[in-house]
This record gives sequence, structure tokens and C-alpha cells, in this order.
Amino acid sequence: MSRIQQAFANGKAFIPFLTCGDPDLGTTAALVRTMAEAGADLIELGIPFSDPTAEGPVIQAANARALAGGVTTDQIFGMARALRRDVAVPLVFMTYANVVFSYGTERFLAAAAEAGIDGLILPDVPFEEKEEFAPACRACGLDLISLIAPTSEGRISEIAKAAEGFVYCVSSLGVTGMRSRITTDVGAMVGQVRASNPHIPCAVGFGISAPEQDAEMDALSDGVIVGSAIVKLVARHGREAVPAVRDFTAAMKRAVSRR
Repeated sequence: MSRIQQAFANGKAFIPFLTCGDPDLGTTAALVRTMAEAGADLIELGIPFSDPTAEGPVIQAANARALAGGVTTDQIFGMARALRRDVAVPLVFMTYANVVFSYGTERFLAAAAEAGIDGLILPDVPFEEKEEFAPACRACGLDLISLIAPTSEGRISEIAKAAEGFVYCVSSLGVTGMRSRITTDVGAMVGQVRASNPHIPCAVGFGISAPEQDAEMDALSDGVIVGSAIVKLVARHGREAVPAVRDFTAAMKRAVSRR
């Protein structure tokens, strides 16, 4: 069983997201460790990009801060290698196709696998173009995570059948960001995934920012993904963000565990 499969094997999963290098890689590493200790089941690591089209203003600003600080992809690989000495939870990179292309696809994936990364999310790569990356990911032992959205409709079954690791269910139209209410019929989307591929976990993200939403979405799925709310805490507290992120992670994990 892969580490990603293990993340969903013991009940509902809580999956937090961080932008690597915001405010610096030392803080990112400390936050990964504290989130793992506080109960995170899988952690998404965002590799900054100058044009993060799927992101709202909170994560866009984090990308800009990280890039202004001079963070590089090689430094992020080095951080991941160091984390793997003591962090056992699965780690997944989330970034954009240009980051992978510019590094060299096979070189990027080999370096990610060597650093202990378990999977890759590329939100700007549609399902129809997945095969540009999927064979190379498989060769390196990485899961290429598929996304479905409210607009996926008739394609959900096809996406689910080919999915690896888990399916990232986008709960809201538009970019990432905190929302007061989730109005999408997430249950119907998850139901289509399960009908097509009952063995693939489905985690819901985009817009979840509070334990109440966490519990609601988790009741409909196998896990929840939270990004902007955590990145906002990092923006507010900077290098002193560890206690706030630890408490937030623990509260969200408790909400998940009650389901």
C-alpha cells in the first residue's frame, strides 16, 4: 500500500496545503512538521509559480512572496529530502505545467521521487492532456492526481476510472480561496466518482476554511483539503506561524475525526 493510500486507510483524511518558501523554507519545513504532528494525513506542498492561474489572491500573494525571497525548485527538493528523515505522512507537490516543463519533465519527476514526494497535482493540465505527464509519473512511482470540478459533468466517470492516488474534487467554481458557504452538490460529484471507481478516495478542496465546513464536506467524501485559510495564517504570523497553524490543523483534524 502506498503512503497516499495509507492516508485514507484509517478514516477521513485532513489534507493541508502550504506554499513552499513563504516566508522562507525554514518556516515551511517547521510548518510541515507541526502539521504532521497535529494530525495531518497528507500534506500538499505548493511550488511557487509566477502565474498561478488556479489560485485566489491569498495564495497568489504567497507565491509572489516566495519568489521574491528567491526560493528555487532545487531548494524545495532539498527541503523535502530533509523532511523525509523524520516526516512519514505522504507529501504531494502542487504546481503548474510550466514549472515541470522548464525543469525538464523526467528530471523533475525523478528528483521529486528521490526526495520522497508521493504525488503531483497540476491544476492547469486538463484530463485530455494528462498523458503528457502520467507515464513519466508512473515510471518514477508518483501518482498524478486528477481533479474534477462542477463543470466536469459527463467527464467525471472517465476521469475517475483513470485516477491514481486520490481524486481532488473542486468544491467551488473559480479560484482557490475561503468561502462562507459551499453551494456545489459535492455529494453528487463524489457519488459519480465512487460509482465509476469505488477504490479511489475522493478529497474535497477549494473554499473550505472552518471546522464546520470541514466536517460537512468530510461527511460527503473521504477527506478535505484546506489551503487558503492556512496560507492566510502564515501571511499574518510569518516566521511565528507555527503555533497558529498547529492549533488550526488540530481543530480541523478533530472535525474530520468526528465523522
